[in-house]
Amino acid sequence: MITARYHREVPQRYRLEAGKCTKCGYVAFPPRLVCPKCNTKKFKPIVLKDEGKIITYTVIRVGPDKFSKETPYAIGIIELNDKLRLTAQIAGVVDFDKLKIGQKVKLVFRKIQDDGKAGIHMYGYKAVLA
Repeated sequence: MITARYHREVPQRYRLEAGKCTKCGYVAFPPRLVCPKCNTKKFKPIVLKDEGKIITYTVIRVGPDKFSKETPYAIGIIELNDKLRLTAQIAGVVDFDKLKIGQKVKLVFRKIQDDGKAGIHMYGYKAVLA
């Protein structure tokens, strides 16, 4: 079992931290050990902006067991203002018909799920409409 402390110490999970290649400027999120563009191993940590827009999305109406009580919910690909893309739940949407591609969002830190029989809280980012 992975401990809660381990997850708190993963920078990209809780601080939206990426690695920027010092040679070619490629930004990797989550950070990588080797740059896929120039093969260097030197990165500097950067903090990504928490604002962006919806590139595409889907509404999940029949979710997996862990999330079945939360259905329906929207999942989207979000392009941050840093031009980096990530997948996140789009939280707080009441009327899914009003959800549109290109809408501005902000990433917020929220509880994602309870893990295992002990119910350890797992946290991460969700997108909310700006």
